[in-house]
Amino acid sequence: MSTPKVLTISADKMKKTLKKILLQHQFPNKRAEECATVFTQNSVDGIYTHGINRFPRFVQYIQKGYIVPDAKPTIVHRFGGIEQWNGNLGAGPSNAIFATERAMKLAQKHGIGCVALAYTNHWMRGGAYGWQAAKAGFAFIGWTNTTANMPAWGATNPKLGNNPLVFAAPYGDEAIVLDMAMSQYSFGAMELAVMKNEKLSVVGGYDKDGNLTDEPDKILESWRSLPVGFWKGAGLSFLLDVLAATLANGLATHEITQKPAEMASSQIFIALDLSKLSNFSSISSTIDAIIEDYKTSVPIKAQGNVSYPSERVLATRLKNSQQGIPVLENVWKEVNGFFYKDVILKNT
Repeated sequence: MSTPKVLTISADKMKKTLKKILLQHQFPNKRAEECATVFTQNSVDGIYTHGINRFPRFVQYIQKGYIVPDAKPTIVHRFGGIEQWNGNLGAGPSNAIFATERAMKLAQKHGIGCVALAYTNHWMRGGAYGWQAAKAGFAFIGWTNTTANMPAWGATNPKLGNNPLVFAAPYGDEAIVLDMAMSQYSFGAMELAVMKNEKLSVVGGYDKDGNLTDEPDKILESWRSLPVGFWKGAGLSFLLDVLAATLANGLATHEITQKPAEMASSQIFIALDLSKLSNFSSISSTIDAIIEDYKTSVPIKAQGNVSYPSERVLATRLKNSQQGIPVLENVWKEVNGFFYKDVILKNT
């Protein structure tokens, strides 16, 4: 198999390109700016599966009417530090940015704020909202349900979503962010591996014959991804769906699966105002001590490195900011094809 050609695109050019396309698809300027920023920043951080690689599908969903460009969230119910909102099928990234901001405002008043958002769309990379909250000084917990794309433990047909879960905490000028799907690999990661003609680093699911495999195309064909922690990940996925649907008064995974695409998801955004805690002044030193001890881990390989969640993201962010974002040529061509009749590809 041949290795796909990779271009290098500056963050500025990527953001301007994506925003122009969204404006042409009737996005209000603010939402076009928000979404273009999220897709670009995800790509800068090396999360290409939920950045530039996902953008063509995002536009296709707009064209099919699954995403409503000018829709805004509307309040449904509020009680103390808890609010329920309807996302009205608006753009997932914009709705998620709004919900995170609301959760932080509630947390400033109550110490903790929870925004439950129903009928919204794919938020792309959940970690983006962990970064948003943590950079503002808040601890964050968030999750979403999805269409059924993972079997229950001991089953063969998909009934669970891979329901991504995010934890985040402030750390210095940056943040510590864990963003993980309940499947060993997100479907975006497996799709990227297929595009790059690569195998997975460990087994990620089953083929059609029920054999564990590291070949992503076979898992995508069988729709039998492997839950993290085996039965534990499956159980966690189940409860994340229960809590997302009930707290948001929205759709559950089995109902989302009946839609023509993954849409109308239920999402939860919880922010905690750390400044309200009695130990606020010592939180930074506590985290420093945890990381210092963590870094005494002995790597399996002699020259190996043990990193904490989001540490590698920071390194990738620096590299891509300085050198440009690596983008598969066919992906960039597809993106540009939304407004160019004759696509001219140029490295920047």
